[in-house]
Amino acid sequence: MKSHELFTAIIIKQIMEIRASGKYNMFDGFGVQREASARGFHELVLLIEEHPDKYVQFILTGKRE
Repeated sequence: MKSHELFTAIIIKQIMEIRASGKYNMFDGFGVQREASARGFHELVLLIEEHPDKYVQFILTGKRE
């Protein structure tokens, strides 16, 4: 699966909701996963688990590739 296909509109919305909460540093993957799980954001939990490098790249650059 290509990187840009990983970052669906749903996952981007989930990332933005957690970021907007200010509860976690977005580079704290474990913290973000815990918050995502608590909110029922299972897609984001799996993305961080399976593609942590792509997640960090997205957080750093906003690029989905």
